[in-house]
Amino acid sequence: MSTRINLTAYNKQQLSDFCSELGLPRYRADQLFQWIHLKNAGSFGEMTNLPKALRGELEKKAELKGVDRASVSRSKDGTVKCLFRLHDEKLVEAVLIPEFFDDGVADRLTVCVSSQVGCVFGCSFCATGKMGLFRNLSTGEITGQVLAMNALAEAEYGKRITNIVYMGMGEPFHNYTPVVDSAEILCDPLGLDLSPRRITISTVGLTRQIRSYADEQRPWNLAISLHAADDEKRNKIMPINETLDLKALRGALEHYHRTMRQPVTYEYLLFDNFNDSPEDARKLAGIARWIPSKINIIMYNSVEGVTLQRAREDRLDRFMAELTRQGARATVRRSRGDDIDAGCGQLAIREQDGEGKTIAGKSSGKQKSGRQNPGKRSGGEKTVPDTWN
Repeated sequence: MSTRINLTAYNKQQLSDFCSELGLPRYRADQLFQWIHLKNAGSFGEMTNLPKALRGELEKKAELKGVDRASVSRSKDGTVKCLFRLHDEKLVEAVLIPEFFDDGVADRLTVCVSSQVGCVFGCSFCATGKMGLFRNLSTGEITGQVLAMNALAEAEYGKRITNIVYMGMGEPFHNYTPVVDSAEILCDPLGLDLSPRRITISTVGLTRQIRSYADEQRPWNLAISLHAADDEKRNKIMPINETLDLKALRGALEHYHRTMRQPVTYEYLLFDNFNDSPEDARKLAGIARWIPSKINIIMYNSVEGVTLQRAREDRLDRFMAELTRQGARATVRRSRGDDIDAGCGQLAIREQDGEGKTIAGKSSGKQKSGRQNPGKRSGGEKTVPDTWN
């Protein structure tokens, strides 16, 4: 087994410390950073501004475990989904979502990036959740997806990506440190140099991480995968809500706003005859009043084995009208890339070997793993097990 250090998993400070341990000047760390997190180098041999002797030394002490693009699928609406193969043969997907000016020229180019191989939280409507969780992605495996999609955007549309959303496979706050490290890297002037306001990180409602995110003054947009506006319905489709309910979520979000003075976005998949009544809209508007916020109503994409269906247009119209009457800021996000299974909730790898862990303590198959009985904090707030936080 290799004992070499995987430098793609290192953030900027860790790369600096690594170079210091080798007795190298600081600028070598910046060069390594750019090769890994801007140029997406797959080997030290590509790092032509490093001396040949240094490249040889790096080969002995370190390695680069990034991502390899395995396949590309293109939707009729311009959405592009890429399958990436990782060093251990695990697979993840990322999506490039273009928006166009009236003359057909690309305007906004958004990458939807994955943070885990699978997901432990098992939301009933989500194809990724049906896989279970296999493992977290490293910092470099996250940035590597973005860099590969950026190269694709430049090749196909002649411009760089403009936005990143951490809404692909996995729960970003369940892989907290690599996710925030990757976001920092993508905003770094030596990296893609994106504005923090161009990056959105989503969570199903992990309250401890929401509080940490605020306390650490993280500058990126925060989105909450809500999808139901009361505990009874949310429990039915999102198992996390049985442990971290809406009361716990409200407390964390109020702390977030007191600390950051920033709004949040609620993501709300609209399901036919489940969460799309005027009463649901009134409850959702009430949640939107907890702190300054906006609501993205998302038209659901069908997932094999899921009985929930996309809300009909007449029910959508009534739902939106009620939100307007309640004074809520809401927009409708139409399906993109659903013909290639690239839409919201559709990302999943059917070819993934093995079975992943789920929040219920069972794998996606018959094996059991993880803890069965979530505990409580000393302060009384329920939480998922420490191994999931």
